[in-house]
Amino acid sequence: MENKKPKTKGSRAKLRDFFTANAGKILESDVLREVAGTSEWARRIRELRNEEGLNIITHNDRSDLKPGQYILTDLKPRPAFERGISKETRAIVLDRNGFTCQMCGAAAGEPHPYDNGRKTRLHIGHIIDKSMGGTDDPRNLRAICSVCNEGASNLTMNRPDAIKLIAQVRRAPAKDQLDVLKWLIQKFPKQADELVNL
Repeated sequence: MENKKPKTKGSRAKLRDFFTANAGKILESDVLREVAGTSEWARRIRELRNEEGLNIITHNDRSDLKPGQYILTDLKPRPAFERGISKETRAIVLDRNGFTCQMCGAAAGEPHPYDNGRKTRLHIGHIIDKSMGGTDDPRNLRAICSVCNEGASNLTMNRPDAIKLIAQVRRAPAKDQLDVLKWLIQKFPKQADELVNL
């Protein structure tokens, strides 16, 4: 008779349980890395957001959060997307992109220039996100390192200036303009209150 070891929880399950137990609290990246027990902790958080619909937000969503801070806002799941990229598609995209991050140029396995010399790990990222109607077609996919994929320390990404952003918003339909306004009010609630009181 074989002695079977009890299954240990994977890093994604550990993070899910930790977020759920600490819903509404600000959680720091170093704590989350320790809970997950893997350098792939940020990827597991993206999977929780995208594939399981957990409403985990960051400084990209709320101005009062600092980079590296995360909050599970509530336990109500959002629409989720199944992981649908096959191994064959991943291989095609990585080969086409020369096993190099298409944002910062870091090559797979080499020390990453913006991540304290850790080895570069590549992921497959959507050019147009699935939540915005993007597909898993190889033409909508690119190789992207974990640093650029999470948005941290990405020094090479060109950010549009205010005049270009305003021009894009002006061109958008009124419904989309209202969506932008709602998002800005959510991200900058204090500043929105100040503007209303002027």
